[in-house]
Amino acid sequence: MKHDELDAALDSFGDALASATRVTPGNALRPEDIAVDGIAPGEDVAQYALTLGDDALILAQRVANWISRAPELEEDVALGNIALDVLGHARSFLTYAGLAWDKTEDDLAYWREEEEFTSLWIVEQPNGHFGVTIVRQLIVSIFQHLLYQKLATSQDETLAAIAAKAVKEVDYHRDHAIQWTIRLGQGTKESAEKMRHALEILWPYVDEMFRDEAVHQNLESIAVLPSTLREAWQEEISAVLAEAGLEIPATGQAMAYGRRGEHSEHLGYLLAEMQVLARKHPGASW
Repeated sequence: MKHDELDAALDSFGDALASATRVTPGNALRPEDIAVDGIAPGEDVAQYALTLGDDALILAQRVANWISRAPELEEDVALGNIALDVLGHARSFLTYAGLAWDKTEDDLAYWREEEEFTSLWIVEQPNGHFGVTIVRQLIVSIFQHLLYQKLATSQDETLAAIAAKAVKEVDYHRDHAIQWTIRLGQGTKESAEKMRHALEILWPYVDEMFRDEAVHQNLESIAVLPSTLREAWQEEISAVLAEAGLEIPATGQAMAYGRRGEHSEHLGYLLAEMQVLARKHPGASW
């Protein structure tokens, strides 16, 4: 569909597609574009898009909790923008996945039970102190930057378009986390100790990010095998930690299987808060 035809189609929806994050700068693919195009993915592609959308949705919810709580005003704005970027990625992936099942992004965000979510455990973990949030951002944003770079060449044109937009924003998230990691690692004795604490509690969830599941293996040339990202991720994060004066902790790995619907004890509380308004007022719009 051409852009002018698409804009006309969007106008016909009126406020039905209204959203707090609807406006997307430039000509990048928007969730509304995906919904109006209506090109439904196959079941395997939809399941893959769902995993990417769930990771982004849960991470956005976590990072957004820093709004009005960040250690300085500029950081409050930065984390708010990061959360909105990631929420935008979630909307696009969930909108695309939902076309396969005649569901909207809101259906998938608010009306699924905990065991139906496929998010990684690391994005579910509580924010903790500021160092924990920064280390989680470091681990995840480097991973997503590598992932979206490869996904932008996917044979699935919609996934490739979403990734091509997302990778530019995640590059900023990655740089933000790297700069804070170095600053805190090289900072005071207390800030360095808190960063080491953050690494110890989050490192057990690293292996799960790189585990190839059936949802990846069934989609050659479309999905990215997480295991293919491990070497580059390890090299990059090791360099950042070395510059920060930090080390990879000698911790074991958690038995984490979020892709299979098995989650940490933290996801249920997050979903209860995220879904309560939609479930209390089903069908409401604004």
